Amino acid sequence: MINMDFTAFPTLTTERLILRQLSIDDQHDIFVLRSDPEINKYLDRQPSKTTEDAVNFINKINDNNEKHISFYWAVTLTETKTFVGTICLFGFSKEENSCEIGYELMTKSQGQGIMKEAVQAVIDFVFHTLKLKKVLAFTHCDNEHSTKLLTKLNFVKSKRFDTENPHLNVFTLTQ
Repeated sequence: MINMDFTAFPTLTTERLILRQLSIDDQHDIFVLRSDPEINKYLDRQPSKTTEDAVNFINKINDNNEKHISFYWAVTLTETKTFVGTICLFGFSKEENSCEIGYELMTKSQGQGIMKEAVQAVIDFVFHTLKLKKVLAFTHCDNEHSTKLLTKLNFVKSKRFDTENPHLNVFTLTQ
């Protein structure tokens, strides 16, 4: 059973990070993140062209959060409150007792263990608060950084593949 009964959006904290709900104040950072060619090269989406695109995205995400379709966090540094990325849960399946995880990190913040810390906090949330048994991650076969991160966190590469996107690898973490 998925525990989705939240009166307020859940904020997660780690030693260095605060994972909080996106706000309209994040529009510039979301624009920078979603328009970065380095980040977008492994994602099948149109890059943001304007801050209005970012505002529309934030509104859509927060609407999905309110409807319990997803959890989508801004990843910020505890000390400076600096926005460094996003992490989300979506694709919830009661039948499979699972969900999917996705994440993005500003290019300048990569290689510092930030996303490993954020993903670990979200995994703990999935297993201990939502009470799910499985987390799926889809990553581009050429995205070595994401593959390495998932492997470090004990995700296992599946033999199955995404038939719609054969360039994606499927990773699974079970409790």
